[in-house]
Amino acid sequence: MQKVQFYSFDRNPNLKERTRLKFFIEKIFTYERKRLCNLSYIFCSDEHLLTINRDFLKHDFYTDVITFDLSSSKNEIEGEIYLSVDRITDNAKRLGFSFKEELHRVIFHGALHLCGYKDKNKEELLIMRTKEDKYLNLYFK
Repeated sequence: MQKVQFYSFDRNPNLKERTRLKFFIEKIFTYERKRLCNLSYIFCSDEHLLTINRDFLKHDFYTDVITFDLSSSKNEIEGEIYLSVDRITDNAKRLGFSFKEELHRVIFHGALHLCGYKDKNKEELLIMRTKEDKYLNLYFK
């Protein structure tokens, strides 16, 4: 059974090679020595993710990704990752990346959160970016 699923709420990112990407995401957890049980990615709009951000995190701002760890134990990871296709599109343009690269960076970013990586301070963010780059390079090589 496939452990990674993709859903479109109100946006479709037109993701290519979905099966390959799902298996690669599973590999990230293996590389990070984590056991993945179930992971859902939900692609949505800025407005939908803003509502989630307000309702669940009490944050009143746009973001590109929100990760919910639904694991019942540290040994078996389950989660939902919500991604704003609108925000990813805008960030790609603003940062000078292709939509495809930025989309995959954010997809991997959400998985890395479930592996225990944080991004709240400069040191954590540097580690997170290094991991994102590592997996982007492995995926696109």
